[in-house]
Amino acid sequence: MRELAERIVETGEEAITLLRFVTFEGEGSPRLGLVAGDQVVDLNRADHSIPSDMLAFLAAGPNALNAAVHVHGLWKAGALASDAIRPRSGLRLLAPVRNPSKIVAVGVNYLDHCREAGIEPPEEPLLFAKFPSSIVGPGDLIEWEPALTAAVDYEAELAVVIGRESRNVSLADAYDVVFGYTCANDITARDLQRRDGQWVRGKSLDTFCPLGPEIVSKDEVLTPGDLGIFCRVNGDVLQSSNTKGMIFDIPALIAFITRAFTLLPGDLILTGTPHGTGAFRHPPILLRDGDVVDVEIERVGTLSNQCREIGPEHSGTKG
Repeated sequence: MRELAERIVETGEEAITLLRFVTFEGEGSPRLGLVAGDQVVDLNRADHSIPSDMLAFLAAGPNALNAAVHVHGLWKAGALASDAIRPRSGLRLLAPVRNPSKIVAVGVNYLDHCREAGIEPPEEPLLFAKFPSSIVGPGDLIEWEPALTAAVDYEAELAVVIGRESRNVSLADAYDVVFGYTCANDITARDLQRRDGQWVRGKSLDTFCPLGPEIVSKDEVLTPGDLGIFCRVNGDVLQSSNTKGMIFDIPALIAFITRAFTLLPGDLILTGTPHGTGAFRHPPILLRDGDVVDVEIERVGTLSNQCREIGPEHSGTKG
């Protein structure tokens, strides 16, 4: 991962720097961290006015972001207390957003995926929900009961993290409500998806929304509509595409979604997956016990998780 950029952009009253945020396990509870080279700054330890939780940080708005910018400057100057800085190696990273109010996912939003699935491109975004309880972090296990599903698939997706309460947002203002981006894997039980007709159960089993490892500020990714997106299973590249293949881009999705309901700070939009998903390959390549799945998005990061088949007595564990 390249060095944090040093440029600071002044936008009205908000000072926005190019930052990457993580949630890590520390002191018996999740902590909000700022990635700084090969270190992570505990933002609340560095400045007690900054919340230690990602959702609270996002809800605090520009003041909290400006404080994080100031902490970044102190780190660069070598002026932070040592107890606020941790080496990144050895830290257990959690999902950067662990309990959003909602996950809004978008189906068949890549033309190449429509083609491989043999369906007509939708005339407007096709929305479905994933339950927040499906979220796990980088390095956590993707788990399922073989007696419940025998067709578990991967879907590499760019996730948009909402930064402020949003309703009826125009196309022109859509990026104003975005805080940043992270990697997501929209794990899907294809047999449940097809059997149910609607998608919530097949998309929302526990551990079926790996997320992370970082949230990259929107100023770090100025062209989210032109990013390489990849999925590897056991090192084999099975998805290789670009976000410019989206049918509905991020502003169109935000405008469409917020016309229907309110998005809150920390809410996630999963923007769809490109071609190469396992169920539509010939022959199909579905996930198996022990498989390692990597989702990589250019300039955003790489999310890695291992798969495990479990019995019903273990369901609900998250690594």
